[in-house]
Amino acid sequence: MRRDKNKGTKMKHWLLAISLMILGGSMSACAMGGASWKEEVLLHDGKKIVVERSQTRGGSHENGQPPPVKKHTIFFALPNSGQTITWTSEYGEDVGRANFNLLALHVLNGTPYIVASPNLCLSYNKWGRPNPPYVFFKYDGQAWQRIPLSEFSVEFKTINVAASTLADEDRLTKLGFVSAEKIKELNNEFRQPEYKTILREAYPTAAGGCPEMVYDGHGGWLGIDWFTMQPTYELCLGVCKRNKMSPQYCPCEKLFKGEN
Repeated sequence: MRRDKNKGTKMKHWLLAISLMILGGSMSACAMGGASWKEEVLLHDGKKIVVERSQTRGGSHENGQPPPVKKHTIFFALPNSGQTITWTSEYGEDVGRANFNLLALHVLNGTPYIVASPNLCLSYNKWGRPNPPYVFFKYDGQAWQRIPLSEFSVEFKTINVAASTLADEDRLTKLGFVSAEKIKELNNEFRQPEYKTILREAYPTAAGGCPEMVYDGHGGWLGIDWFTMQPTYELCLGVCKRNKMSPQYCPCEKLFKGEN
């Protein structure tokens, strides 16, 4: 009888272990999946709109580290019109993750504007190493168009959405609805000046330690020194040729202005 009892106990332990493994796998699958929540966005004129945000995980990451945000979407209705608009930070094969982190949504005269920051160093290089480190978008009624800082209204000053959706994903999803006050509280945890307010002047540390790099057109990146250290235009072109870079990606024309 003891043997039967021991067998029964062992069987229970095995079943418990298997159940925990299945549960752990399910939890991991959830972590690898998507997340969504709503935010109350305070506009420059004091009005508030509710936006829906969602994101999925995936892309390049180190072993033992959680996957980055692969795609992030914001969905909202324009005040006084009811028109629904979507903006998406798409996955970039060349950067291995979503291209942007959303920082602000503003509306002026029925036109929405987006402020986003490049998502880490590869994206920062891809989008031209902007200083201040933002990429601005304006909705033209049909699609989102990138605009320069000079076309972004000076009335827009605030970072008014939750800026850290990767680290704060659990907090945001548990809240479900994030008030404008809570967004301000979460963003106050940042120390970087570009997350405190929308900066309009260039500053020395905008790159945040990101070295200047050039995309080779087929999945790789090269430091700009590979090209600038060449004494002539022809030798610079040789670097591009050895790395099978098309004229679209080769920086030599820009660096040497086509001169020998």
